[in-house]
Amino acid sequence: MRFLVLAGLFFLPAFSISLEAAEWTEFLGPRGDGISEVTSLPVKWAESENIVWKTPVPGVGWSSPVVAANRVYLTTAVPTGDEADKRHSLRAVCIDAGTGAIIWDTEVFHHEPNETVEFHQKNSHASPTPILEGDNLYVHFGSHGTACLTTAGKIVWTTKELKYAPQHGNGGSPAIAGELLIICCDGKDIQYVAGLRKDSGKLAWKTDRDTKPARGFSFCTPTIIEVNGEQQAICPGSSAVFAYEPGTGKEIWRVDYGDGYSVVPRPQYANGLVYVCSGFGDEQVFAIDPTGRGNVTSTHVKWSTKKLTPKSPSFLLTGPHLFMVSDSGIASCLNAMTGEHIWQERLGGNFSASPFYAAGRVYFQSETGTTTVVEATGEYRELAKNQIGDGMTRTFASFAVVDDDILLRSESHLYRIGR
Repeated sequence: MRFLVLAGLFFLPAFSISLEAAEWTEFLGPRGDGISEVTSLPVKWAESENIVWKTPVPGVGWSSPVVAANRVYLTTAVPTGDEADKRHSLRAVCIDAGTGAIIWDTEVFHHEPNETVEFHQKNSHASPTPILEGDNLYVHFGSHGTACLTTAGKIVWTTKELKYAPQHGNGGSPAIAGELLIICCDGKDIQYVAGLRKDSGKLAWKTDRDTKPARGFSFCTPTIIEVNGEQQAICPGSSAVFAYEPGTGKEIWRVDYGDGYSVVPRPQYANGLVYVCSGFGDEQVFAIDPTGRGNVTSTHVKWSTKKLTPKSPSFLLTGPHLFMVSDSGIASCLNAMTGEHIWQERLGGNFSASPFYAAGRVYFQSETGTTTVVEATGEYRELAKNQIGDGMTRTFASFAVVDDDILLRSESHLYRIGR
């Protein structure tokens, strides 16, 4: 350990920036696709090997870390009463990326006596990942509130305008589109998508989902894409995925998927197609041509599959391949253009965290601290299997990257993993 702190035929969309030194500013990285272009990330580690630092994080939260300017940010929920009370202080935390020391820890919201605070045993009150832009940190706690802080920990604004009845707690993270935060609000009572102004938190638009699902709750993070020079906010929910104009909330297209609900995986855009999961109930992966208008269920779905569909982890697209892992731990590689399954392999354990890609490798993290690293090719080849904790340590948050190292969040600690 360096030191320990105890406390191609198919191409991804073209971008003008290099990600070699890019900061990890939102859920699944700077482009929201789970891809890092850092070539020197570690492949092997253990609790006593290649751990740069390990820092206790107060409370419980499954938000993934975000990184900028040698600072790591995440959210957490700290109990404020006894176990029967269930109320929490909802907080944002800043950690020094070099040492693991906590720089600041700011309460953003706290549960009021009349608030509904139930959540699923696999969830937390701080599951949405923050998003960084310049000197601003945007944090979201579902129906319990959304806020903007400076990177120095000062609250700029807060809002509790996004009201709905949560089921199993909160989950989906915000996405940025121009001057707005785009947020999916899918409760058991009402379902809608909203645009909040980044400078004030005021509601710019609110569009009701045009569906009547039997189970309305979902937890998806929007993906902002550009198609023929126009932006689209891809927002899956129960029963259907919608594309909206990010500036106005006007619906562009939709694809229906029946009884799918509790949708979690973030949509991806590559090879000119949008890839989405339909959640629980009617589990499918869809590849959709996003150039249509209106209901394009029968015209613009290029392929779909029900085989080994993930319900919690997002999937990963690189070159001609789509990589995914089912919640029950079966990893698979598909032809991204046809949906044909190329290989599948049981990794062991259950999975909630999303995989990520770097230097020709895919990193799959189980719910109990095991990371399986495989080659990102059309043939399964395992490179390493790494364990942190005691084999029972919960790890539901997705990875982040800082410089040449990996950030991994467990239920009690944040690890920086190096060489």
